[in-house]
Amino acid sequence: MTGPLSWFALLTKSNFERTVYNSILKKKIPAFLPQTRRKSIRKDRNLMVEYPLFPGYIFVQSTFHAADQLNILKTTGAVRLLGNQTSPVAVPDFQIESLKILTGSNMDLVTGLNISMKKGDPVMIIEGPLAGIRGDFIRYKGKSRVIIKIDLLGQYAGTEIEEDKIEKLPELRA
Repeated sequence: MTGPLSWFALLTKSNFERTVYNSILKKKIPAFLPQTRRKSIRKDRNLMVEYPLFPGYIFVQSTFHAADQLNILKTTGAVRLLGNQTSPVAVPDFQIESLKILTGSNMDLVTGLNISMKKGDPVMIIEGPLAGIRGDFIRYKGKSRVIIKIDLLGQYAGTEIEEDKIEKLPELRA
């Protein structure tokens, strides 16, 4: 790959996230599969199992060159790079870094699709294992706890945290 690398969201076939992720890594292409742990859905087990944080998606680093992106799309289980009608759209580096911090923590994560709330104030976690994550304030939970969300691909990942561990950021987003 020649040229600057950017992160892209890669849509995969259903339940192919790990397969695509491992195949991409074998091609020596940087990739990231954010995962979270939750209780197994099987009733006969009491295990914590890792699941993709965003089912159907992994993140890959590539250039904007068509040949480099075609190499990614030739991977079994890969569907398409997310973007607009003209080209794939890069995911900002700070969002990938926030996801890495979020998934690297031992905190419970909440995920969902397009929550129906107004966007809140931009915030950054300033203390603890999630320090550096940027997101949006969602609501007060009580006893000085708040919920924040991190927008990614029209979905969100969020967590509950102490109010004094976040700081409001100036609104610079476009």
